Order: sequence, then structure tokens, then C-alpha cells
Amino acid sequence: MAENNIQATENQQQDLNEILKVRREKLALLQEQGNDPFVITKFDFTGYAENIKAEYVEGEEKSYKVAGRIMSRRIMGKASFFHIQDTTGKIQCYIKRDDVGEDSYAAFKKMDIGDIVGVEGFSFVTKTGEVSLHTQGITLLSKSLLPLPEKFHGLTNNDLRFRQRYVDLIMNSEVKRNFVVRSQFIKFMRKYLDDMGYIEVETPVLNTIVGGASARPFVTHHNTLDIPMYMRIATELSLKRLIVGGMDRVYEIGRIFRNEGMDPKHNPEFTSIELYQAYADFHDMMDIAEGIISGAAKEIHGTYEVEWMGEKIDLTPGWRRLTMVDAVKEYAGVDFGAITDDEEAVKAAEAIGVELAETADRTWGNALYACFDQRVEEKLIQPTFITMYPVEVSPLTKASPADPRLTERFELFVCHSELANAYSELNDPIVQRQRFEKQLELRERGDDEAEMLDEDFLTAMEYGMPPTGGMGIGVDRTVMMLTNSDTIREVILFPTMKPLD
Repeated sequence: MAENNIQATENQQQDLNEILKVRREKLALLQEQGNDPFVITKFDFTGYAENIKAEYVEGEEKSYKVAGRIMSRRIMGKASFFHIQDTTGKIQCYIKRDDVGEDSYAAFKKMDIGDIVGVEGFSFVTKTGEVSLHTQGITLLSKSLLPLPEKFHGLTNNDLRFRQRYVDLIMNSEVKRNFVVRSQFIKFMRKYLDDMGYIEVETPVLNTIVGGASARPFVTHHNTLDIPMYMRIATELSLKRLIVGGMDRVYEIGRIFRNEGMDPKHNPEFTSIELYQAYADFHDMMDIAEGIISGAAKEIHGTYEVEWMGEKIDLTPGWRRLTMVDAVKEYAGVDFGAITDDEEAVKAAEAIGVELAETADRTWGNALYACFDQRVEEKLIQPTFITMYPVEVSPLTKASPADPRLTERFELFVCHSELANAYSELNDPIVQRQRFEKQLELRERGDDEAEMLDEDFLTAMEYGMPPTGGMGIGVDRTVMMLTNSDTIREVILFPTMKPLD
């Protein structure tokens, strides 16, 4: 069996080598004849495939110039049919030797699947009822030197799809839809916030220290300054500086970089939006998160109902809001509201098989969070705001006036995936310094995801930062939901891949 597989692979490679040889010979001949397609700089097309089909009126012969890639051919002596594909879809073309001339028809017959052509002709309907283009002229605009995947099976190997997204987009028309939805979602977010008086800003990607989240950074080196620099893991601290400076409503949509593992929900570089509003709190952020995501679903799909990971998700506004204490009580059966002692809290967690992280202090707050993380998150399907997080896991968040062990923070979960994270932002510089110092202790214990101490940010806070609500929304994961994608790689055009040997 192994020998047969090896032989089949060798035969396929020989076939490919022959195809490559033939296509290069065709290109060389075209160039010798003065017909090099690669010297053409422009083609003035006047219509797209789907528009031509939509505009067709029976009995009218409307002229068009279209451009696209040849995806199929059916040669029948003096006349042939072929399909070209442009950015909107495919359209069938009919070409006849008597219409285009013997030389042009002969040149067409030497073209290959994958070649890019310009076609001039008029619309008509075939006997089978397909709106098509009657070709009156055809121009080779670019020669395809590599063959496309076999047309009946397309490109189905996911590893190859993500490595060669350009081929994936050619062969799998539904893939483009994901990225159209992505663009529509980002456009909707911008308009939503712009209409609220927010302004979009840009902050540094390279920083001399890392902060704003708990994550391991990518480290690089600045040659001129001879210092290490870190690719940002969040935009938070820069945006809060702008709040201090009097820019009361700001947001940034941008790439974030975290040197962590890869799985269906994580890519080392991803896109988030962070927004900050002075004189607001985390309740305002909940309203905005619900408005953006539910509104985008309605705008893009015409409904609040979507399917994701085999679940029917109802995004109709009015999402559930549940404190972490209540969530753990409901889903894990432990009532942390009735526990006041750290040791008792840790034992309660251990009693249901929950273990705290090695670097975490054995406190009530860490025990509560561990129970939520390990026993509750996976059970949250419909959109749910989990609120009031322990202070231990929220170093940049304002403590609750009702319970100093907790903070005014929420995370939004849909289909056991976190889509958003928001705070009533901590604006006390003295407490913020204490929180940073605690993070430094964790780093010294080996937690390389703990935050660094940002002296300049503390200086900014000492000038006075108003009460502020802030939020981050994961663009990629939200688009996963809006496109019913089961992996983040389906919604990132060029996801990170391990190099081939």
C-alpha cells in the first residue's frame, strides 16, 4: 500500500511538472510573437458578472466589457463555452470563431484554466435559460503558470487553504463571504461609535514596556536606541492617557499581538476594538456592546438569530446579566456569597475538583474565579454578561463600593466564548500603583503574563482621570459568530502558520 501511495505521488508530480513545462512554453511563444500578456497595464471593464445577470432584460442585447479568471471551458469545434469569475461571481461566455476571427479563436483555444482575460460582448440567454455573454473580443491579461486544484473537489485541505488563501478565495466562493461580513461588521462598529460622538485614534504598536492586559508579549529590539521593545498586547493604557488629556470618547480598531498558544479561538495576532468614555461606567459599556453586536447582526443578516458551533443564538437585545458569584452558584453549586474566609473558599473550590493556578494567592477571589473559569464558562451559550469580577484578576478595574473584594467588570460570553471585556476603570493612582506592584510580585513568581509597572501611566493618572467606562471587543471572535465559523483561521485572511519543512 505504501509503495502504491509513493508511486501515485511521483506520478502526480510528473504530471504537474509536465503542466508547468507546457504553460511556460505557451508563455514563451506568446512573448516571441509579441503578445506578452504581462506588458498589458490596464483593461477598462464596464460590468461585473452578477450585475450583468441582474440587469438582463429579455430581448435586449446590452454590451459589456468584463474581466476575470477562466474557471471552465467546453470547446466544440468552431464555437465554445467558458466561464469567467470576477469579484462578484461567475458568468458564462459563448465564443464563436466567425465572430472573433480565426486567429483570436485559435488563441482562445490555447488558453488555460486559471488564465485572466478581458471579454467584450453582449448579454443574451442560452436555450437552458442561463444569462451569458456573447463574446465579440477576448484579450489575455495574465497567464496562469500554475494549475488550479481539480474543479470537482476544489481546495479542501484546510492547512493548504490557510497557507494559500489566494487559491482558497479562487476555488471556494463562500470563503469571500466571511471577509465581506467582517468588513461590514467593522464598518457598522465605526458608524455606531462615530454617531455617539466617539473619535477613532491610533496608538503605538511598539512599546518600551508591556501593559493593559495579562499576556505574554512578543519581544523585538530597536537597533538605534539599543533597547528591547514589545509589540502591544492591548491599547488600553495609551487610550486612557487620552481620556486624561480631555479626549472624552475615543476608540481604536487595531492589531494586537500575544505570544501565546494557537487553537480555534486564538491567533498570535488578532484584531480588537477598545473604547473609552469619560463619565461612564461598565453598565454603559454593556449597553454599547449589546447595541453594536445585536445591531450588526440585524444589519448584516436581517435577523437577530444566528447559528454558531451547532447552537441557535438569539441576539435580540435584552441579554442576561449575571454576577460571577451568582453564576458559580447556579452552574457549579458553590455559594461564594455565603463564604467569607479565604481558606474556606479554596476548600470549596477543591471540593468540586477546581485547582488554583500555581502562582495565584489562595484567596476567596482567586477561588471564585477558578470555579467560574473551570466550571461555568463552558456552559454559557446564549449571550450573557458575567459581572463583578474578583479584584485579583482585574488590576485595572475600580473596586465595587458594595464589596471591595469585587470589581465593576464584565465579560460577555456567547457559545462559551468571550467576546468582550469591560470595566469601570480604576482612576485612583495610589491604588493603581499598589495593583501594579502586586503584578510585579506575580512576575517574580514566574507569571510571565502579569503586567509591568508603567510609571508614565501612573504620572498621567496623578494629573486626574475622570470616572471612565472602557471596553474591548474581540473582532475576530465576533465575526466567527456572525459567519458561523468554528475556527478563527476562517475569519483572518492570513492566519499564523508554522512554516513547512
